Amino acid sequence: MSSNNRSSISLLYPESNAEYKTMSDMTLHDLGLDTIVKQVTDDAREQQMILRILTKMTSSSEVAKYRQEIFDDVLRLPDMRSRLLELMNQIDYLKDYGTWRKSSDDKPGLWDLMHRLDEIRSYIKCVEEIRDCLSDKGITSGGLKDLREYIDRLYEDAAFDKMKKDIEGLDTDASSIQSVTIGINVNSRFEAESLGLVSVNAKPFKKSGLVSNFADAMAAKDRLNPTEEWNGDLKYDPADQPAKDNIIDKIDKTSMAMTKYTTPMLGSEATLAKVPDGDGTSNSTFYLSNVASRMMAHLVKKLRTTLSAYSDISIVTISKLIPELIYYIRFAEFISRLTDKGMVFCKADPSGTGASMSAKGFYNLKLASSLNTSEEIVDNDLVFDKDHIVYLLTGANRGGKTTLTQAVGLLYAMAQGGIYVPASSFVYAPVDMIFTHFPADEDKTMDLGRLGEECVRFKEIYDGATPDSLVLLNESFSTTSFEEGYYIAVDAVRALRLKGIRTIYNTHMHKLATNASEFNVSSIVMQSDGGKRSYKVIEAAPEGSSYASDIARKYGVTYEMLTGE
Repeated sequence: MSSNNRSSISLLYPESNAEYKTMSDMTLHDLGLDTIVKQVTDDAREQQMILRILTKMTSSSEVAKYRQEIFDDVLRLPDMRSRLLELMNQIDYLKDYGTWRKSSDDKPGLWDLMHRLDEIRSYIKCVEEIRDCLSDKGITSGGLKDLREYIDRLYEDAAFDKMKKDIEGLDTDASSIQSVTIGINVNSRFEAESLGLVSVNAKPFKKSGLVSNFADAMAAKDRLNPTEEWNGDLKYDPADQPAKDNIIDKIDKTSMAMTKYTTPMLGSEATLAKVPDGDGTSNSTFYLSNVASRMMAHLVKKLRTTLSAYSDISIVTISKLIPELIYYIRFAEFISRLTDKGMVFCKADPSGTGASMSAKGFYNLKLASSLNTSEEIVDNDLVFDKDHIVYLLTGANRGGKTTLTQAVGLLYAMAQGGIYVPASSFVYAPVDMIFTHFPADEDKTMDLGRLGEECVRFKEIYDGATPDSLVLLNESFSTTSFEEGYYIAVDAVRALRLKGIRTIYNTHMHKLATNASEFNVSSIVMQSDGGKRSYKVIEAAPEGSSYASDIARKYGVTYEMLTGE
């Protein structure tokens, strides 16, 4: 649907009937997503934002394709993403620190409005530059094209051209303010009785000697005005009488110490009373602002009317897109860094049907992101289809079983997030959720015991999983005796196969994998050659008791190691 028919737009959640589920914190940790995201950005706030996006899953291929096309544009056009990032930072700064953060009940004075004027001007410039940035002819994704149309429509609906002209006019008036003149009425004891704004001037006052100004004004009779009338085209607009304990009361109680200011004088022949700091007279600045606002009521009214018309549009609309653009930009930078190291990534294809998947040349992104070069990476191939729904994965200890299991989960998480995946090709049917059943920490098993905790957790996973889900099991039910663990594992595997859930179950129960055909599941093995790990997986029967012999050799309890023979 064209963005011209939308009241809002999202670069992550296109309009569709997609249903979203949230991945558990345990699963995102088991997959290593938290570790990967720390490689993507070192900003803690951005890390949390990216994790929220990656863990919000849907089996909609439409959503996956929409995202990956946007990411493809962002990755291919580095100049565009650099400019967008800079503009997003500017808008984010305006949102966080601008005067529009004040509540709508605030009644800003003239100077607050002047600041807002500058902020709106900066915002208009940002929006115009975003429009220009999105005009890149290399953009092919529907999402960024929709965004471009949306920004154009926003620009037109908000009458930005008119706003620019309004602000230019307001800026002309505001920039002409170089000084203000105030008047103070005094009694016979030279005590201040009232204070008011005399004029707002287009030129700064040059004379700065306060004492000489005062002396000059008092010494010459012709300089002392006989009435309250002012010479020249000046207007006197007295402010409301302040409260007894306000500025006038403070001036009355304070010796009028003359102080030379480095800023322009408030009058060509005026004397300014400077009261000591810390005596409660700090409100004088705000009092002057109120007086100035009253004197320039027409300007203030015009400013407030103009800025109120645009402030909501200026921040709320565009700022919503900042996290989504940051998400794509940070991942594009991350993938680019790894590609520069020689690592292979591809654009995933979510056109698979049923529970299908074909992954070629894939590897574990968590492991790869910590490497300096691609030379240590070992890639693998794997498919899910009607004859390969549940895999039992066996192999030597530390032979790469967990790494491969984790890698498959990361393929789905990254692909469905729209990001290029670590593989030479990846065709898949999106999953509605990824579930992991990895060994739990010791302190999480105190109440039920390890086996009890594993059983409870597996039951929750099975009940929540659908034929569109992915289940990854890592040494499940291995915390008890072999006989007990095997008995539970057989029933779990049979149930998963019956439900048609894509599953990888890496286990040291070689008997389970040996009997795989009885359960209508597949056996795959992490190959080893004479004890040397290859980290390559093939479809085959388990190799035997490699796990036990590995452990025995590790701890020196083989017959030869014990006896020295």
